[in-house]
Amino acid sequence: MNILVTGGTGFVGRHIVWRLSAEGHQVTFTGRNERAAQQVLAHSPGNVTWLAIDHASPEAGKQIHQASQGHQAVVHTAGLSSPWGRYHDFYSANVESTEQVVSACESQGVQRLIHISTPSLYFRFADCLNIDEDSVLPPPVNHYAATKALAEARIRESRIPNTVLFRPRAIFGPWDNTLMPRLLRVIEKSAVPTPRQGRALVDLTYIDNLVDAVLLALHQPLPARSVTYNLSNGQPICISDLLNEISTQFDLTVRKRNLPWPVLYGIACCLEGLGKLTPDKEPLLTRYSAGVMAFSQTLCLDRIRADLNYQPRVSLHEGIARYATWYRDQLR
Repeated sequence: MNILVTGGTGFVGRHIVWRLSAEGHQVTFTGRNERAAQQVLAHSPGNVTWLAIDHASPEAGKQIHQASQGHQAVVHTAGLSSPWGRYHDFYSANVESTEQVVSACESQGVQRLIHISTPSLYFRFADCLNIDEDSVLPPPVNHYAATKALAEARIRESRIPNTVLFRPRAIFGPWDNTLMPRLLRVIEKSAVPTPRQGRALVDLTYIDNLVDAVLLALHQPLPARSVTYNLSNGQPICISDLLNEISTQFDLTVRKRNLPWPVLYGIACCLEGLGKLTPDKEPLLTRYSAGVMAFSQTLCLDRIRADLNYQPRVSLHEGIARYATWYRDQLR
């Protein structure tokens, strides 16, 4: 197949490019960072082409339209993922970029669009276990969730023959520059706040498992024109045990501080208030980040298992071990 991957210089996008390339597909990927693009090209085992496209630029729509010509499928990973930032930036990166991709797919006759969304859409300040894809969504917790919801809506309204929306939880692995690095910085610098004694359950997704799911969605028949799938390792773990696992794999001493939830929430509110004075700098703690540490959120995988025969092949323990090995190699 000829496949276009948007945001191929990012953490998720590059792994998808590499796997598709290894399996013999003709891959074109987009991204604005030339240095990152050269890294992707250097590690690609097959025929891969890079297009320098800034999805936030005025020219991006026309460029994506031209880039998608002759492609049977598009994997849309480009976007802005953060618990903090300006609404305009999230809207541009998550909604307008998706509109560009959808328009290009419709006009160029692309048969299948795979979109990487987020289970942050489910988040509320309460324990939520075994959430399925048809759950009623709460009001968005932040700009990221709000704009990803708008992006999903645009895809469902499209005329593309087949669309798949993945909601992968807490993706990590080699080249991750968000989840694990942030957690490691907190562990190394201070005590980790563990409200409610660290009993909150979390789901994580090792990157190879996500890429497996994308390949399944590209090749298998779908039960409907547009399908949404939860995605994770299917191994919920409590925050305290996760910190212990990271401590073991990275040979770090983790200090835990059992702050009451009202205290932690109050601190996050204060830091967000101060953060409005410098909106381009993320506060040390946001209400969303605090809530993730305090409240359980686990995903039901029944649909993706039934439709795509998805079975995570890299366990949580093995995934953290692989990431720790890669992380140490980068420091040498």
